[in-house]
Amino acid sequence: MIIYFTGTGNSRYAASYIGARLGDTVENAFDYIRDGSSPSFTSEKPYIFVCPTYAWQIPHVFADFIKRSDFSGSDIAYFVMTCGGQIYSAEDTLTKLCKKKGLKFMGVGEIVMPENYIAMFETPNSDEEIKKIMAKADIQLEKTAMRIESGMKIPHHKPSPLGKIMTHLVNPLFYGACVKSKSFFASDKCVSCGQCVTFCPLNGIEMKDGRPSWNGNCTHCMACINKCPQEAIEYGSKSLGQRRYLCSEFTDKVRETSAE
Repeated sequence: MIIYFTGTGNSRYAASYIGARLGDTVENAFDYIRDGSSPSFTSEKPYIFVCPTYAWQIPHVFADFIKRSDFSGSDIAYFVMTCGGQIYSAEDTLTKLCKKKGLKFMGVGEIVMPENYIAMFETPNSDEEIKKIMAKADIQLEKTAMRIESGMKIPHHKPSPLGKIMTHLVNPLFYGACVKSKSFFASDKCVSCGQCVTFCPLNGIEMKDGRPSWNGNCTHCMACINKCPQEAIEYGSKSLGQRRYLCSEFTDKVRETSAE
């Protein structure tokens, strides 16, 4: 069973790729995370957890979801983390998480995909750039799927001193200092459609006087800002003039262009 969490679609793409490759069930964790439920899963096949990388670890909301969920049948766990650069020492925390859940950790696949963290970095500037990144991502996803299919461990990421610092020290500092919603706002482009409210996995957005209002419950998944159909949501001055990124939009467009 493949269980994923995504903000702008990269991890859904990865989960769908592996699911199609292995003929396995793909489950979206969005509703469970949003309602705070503690679901029970049963699978005779290995559990494959797919998610983005937030400050060189899996998102805290996804880790919390795994901690409160029950997994029966298989005790094998693989992880796949999509990222804009690298995951550093995320493997350390995943090993501990699996130990707490009674799961056998079989490694984590690092899949570099187009950047979506518009609050801090630039999204890809061209379809050609996305095409190159996705082509490399497909290769890594295929290698990961082959290892899972064969029951092999995914090669260990040897932690570097820098990696340990980024994953274990910078991550909590980043969450404390940066993962806040106060810089989000809606510009005059807003048409009061309210879609941002439905996109938020933490019920962190409410409509007030026809405009979205952020209540502070935020994990910086970037779903609201990148999925807004009017591109009306901004993050301070960081996002001004930046191209929004949704995996499905770009991959579909790139593949249509490649097929012509």
